[in-house]
Amino acid sequence: MTKHERILQHIMSLEVGQKISVRQIAKDLRVSDGTAYRAIKEAENQGLVSTIERVGTIRIEKKKKENFERLTFAEIVNIVDGQVLGGRDGLHKTLSKFVIGAMQLDAMMRYTEAGSLLIVGNRVKAHELAIKAGAAVLITGGFDTEEHIKQLADEKELPIISSSYDTFTVASMINRAIYDQLIKKEIVFVGDIATAFEETYYLQTKETVARWYELNKISSHTRFPVVDSSMRVVGMVSSKDIVGKDPDTPIDRVMSKKPQVAQSKTSLASVSHTMVWEGIEVIPVVDQNYKLQGVVSRQDVLKAMQQIQRQPQVGETIDDIVSRNVEQSQEDEDVFETEVTPQMTNQLGTLSNSVFTALMAEASSRLLQRVRKANISIENITVYFNKPVQIDSKLIIKPKIIDAGRLFAKLDVEVFHEKDLVGKGMIMAQLINR
Repeated sequence: MTKHERILQHIMSLEVGQKISVRQIAKDLRVSDGTAYRAIKEAENQGLVSTIERVGTIRIEKKKKENFERLTFAEIVNIVDGQVLGGRDGLHKTLSKFVIGAMQLDAMMRYTEAGSLLIVGNRVKAHELAIKAGAAVLITGGFDTEEHIKQLADEKELPIISSSYDTFTVASMINRAIYDQLIKKEIVFVGDIATAFEETYYLQTKETVARWYELNKISSHTRFPVVDSSMRVVGMVSSKDIVGKDPDTPIDRVMSKKPQVAQSKTSLASVSHTMVWEGIEVIPVVDQNYKLQGVVSRQDVLKAMQQIQRQPQVGETIDDIVSRNVEQSQEDEDVFETEVTPQMTNQLGTLSNSVFTALMAEASSRLLQRVRKANISIENITVYFNKPVQIDSKLIIKPKIIDAGRLFAKLDVEVFHEKDLVGKGMIMAQLINR
């Protein structure tokens, strides 16, 4: 086990809410400050700790993907650029909802419950009642609170945070953060779809071709990662590699070296691009030290893509707005229509160049999905803008397949407004068969 891995295991063993420092980790585990710092940063990337200005780094509970729409009080401090006045030990806790205190005290308390965050100004009595009800407090306008309330917050481990922003701005910032998290929730990573290590079949460098046949018989798989004595991925071996080879031939003599690998935080889009471009069926999933964590297959990627298409979108991106507004023409199924909405325009009130490009890509994607039953990954797109397009304009998009093979397609796209050609483009795309 490396020093880096030892530090990560130590951090995972700590209680939620415990403070962590580089010096203390270095002293306890007898490693350098640099090694401790890098490991703590990795733990932060993995969601094991959170660093808060003027507070320090604390161990937090790692959130599951399905709970992405919830934030911890520590994250709220960062979002609103706040200062913690009391209750630091509760920063790791998750808020269930936030309440704006713009009403009488008795009415305010009816909405304030345990686990919530009360956003209020310099109303000291409201601060006290909220803490007693089990809620954290966010004081806007940069105001302070009384010492006995800070002590109460410390006792109940409920944070009191002060921010210089006004109530409306703070509520908007928190709401925006939750919205951004909802969009992130929809992004699928390799770690979400990969086969777990316990279910992964692999070969070791010291084993022979005969072992490949054994694993093939057990699993029906034809491709296996090859690992060394430290479980680091050093190669891949497939049926092509072992054809005609003696069963006693060592695996490291027939394997393909330096294989393509992915990490758990690699996006689904990135790994699908690699698989299509390189013609790879299986990619090993490794950690930062190249140790085997599992595998992801082309079937896993395709299933995940199909699942995404069936799920309702929770947080809307620009691409979602474009996709929602593109409809198939009733007269010709190869032609698409859209209307320029305010969200699609630039500061001049004309169609944004980036949205114009996205409209072409969306129409081309739908055409290939219908004709070739394939998703696409765009490699290159060249766009010519002939005329500016005003808001509320109705556009006709006509994608045309110029050439299509097993893996690639070339399309010509024309965009019209009232029979005038307003732009056209040339698209080169990879095909990802379903």
